[in-house]
Amino acid sequence: MKDPTLASIFADIPSALPAELENLLASGKAFRLKRIVSRGHCSAADDWYDQDETEWVILLSGSARLAFADGKTLSLQPGDHVMIPAHCRHRVDWTTPDADSIWLALYFSRD
Repeated sequence: MKDPTLASIFADIPSALPAELENLLASGKAFRLKRIVSRGHCSAADDWYDQDETEWVILLSGSARLAFADGKTLSLQPGDHVMIPAHCRHRVDWTTPDADSIWLALYFSRD
């Protein structure tokens, strides 16, 4: 058995962040767990995520807004989480430009 590894979700974030940062934290046969750090990053206006997996995401710090292809928007504050079904077209519409928006995203198959 391996020893437990202690790490902080808030550590190792570069001071310069020209692009959104994604770190794979864990994965298995049916899931992936990622840390995503945004600092004013958002999706292009015509760029929609359309994933084969369900995504559960929680915002740990910062602020963000998600937009959905049906016109719905969700504003997220720390602690807010959302379950996004597979093939629900969505994008990151806005994130705080002067602070880190740190997300924890779990991708999994419901099969």
